[in-house]
Amino acid sequence: MKNIIITGTSNGFGLKAAKDFADKDYKVFATMRSPDGKNASAKAELEGHSANITVVDMDVTDDASVQKAIEGIIATEGKVDILINNAGIMFIGITEAFSVNQAHEQMNANYYGAIRTMQAVLPTMRKAKAGLIINTSSLFGQISPPFCSTYTATKHALEGYTQGLRYEVSPFGVDVVIVEPGPFGTGLMASNQTPEHGDVLASYGELAGVPVAFGAHFATFLQSEAAPKPQLVVDTYLALADMPSGKRPTRTVVGITWGVDEMNAAKQPIQDRVLKEMQLEDVLGGVSA
Repeated sequence: MKNIIITGTSNGFGLKAAKDFADKDYKVFATMRSPDGKNASAKAELEGHSANITVVDMDVTDDASVQKAIEGIIATEGKVDILINNAGIMFIGITEAFSVNQAHEQMNANYYGAIRTMQAVLPTMRKAKAGLIINTSSLFGQISPPFCSTYTATKHALEGYTQGLRYEVSPFGVDVVIVEPGPFGTGLMASNQTPEHGDVLASYGELAGVPVAFGAHFATFLQSEAAPKPQLVVDTYLALADMPSGKRPTRTVVGITWGVDEMNAAKQPIQDRVLKEMQLEDVLGGVSA
């Protein structure tokens, strides 16, 4: 039986993915913060769904928490077949009004958190000459609309890290890929915070209210029948898991695309050409797509 670690399983894509992978006979380690506290109901739901699911207390923003959780899994399982980095938070508002601390909070969860988990599983994957890491980015990993800049920066960082890492670990039989969901009705927007620099916010006048109206309008749409279903993202995770090693695309856009699929199609060949120009193609295994 293959095993999989999925972060951020208390709601949204992560909760659905844990159930669906368990139904496909994966041994699922569903990680979340406070499984015996505020997320106790999610823990009960997951463990009640299947005996293949084990809920693990892990905070991706904490070095010791990640190390303890993943070392414990490896100690009992001896390996990690798949890691899905799904945990994340998102703030919407006037960019200038968000403090450095607020920017860091998002970076710590969305970017540093993924680095922590990847570094925890990669030695075992490289030793086994097999493994798959799926990093959940966003359309905002390629584009940057207004009012989302502190969040967008985290996804641009994650994509840059993933792109280079993909080349480096491919000779070890490890695939690292990116899933770029469009907007979906998950719990992501519930993590929003008000910008801390109130004086800056006030100086923007009427424009300061636009992000709130934008967020409310979008939230309404995402709960409507016209919105794409979160299951599409979970199905993408499942499809990537089933693909042969070395044949998985670097990026997969899911749902509303806003032209990002076109950007990826144009960008990846250029990125791969750089390997040839730097004379690194043979050393790094020539991974592309």
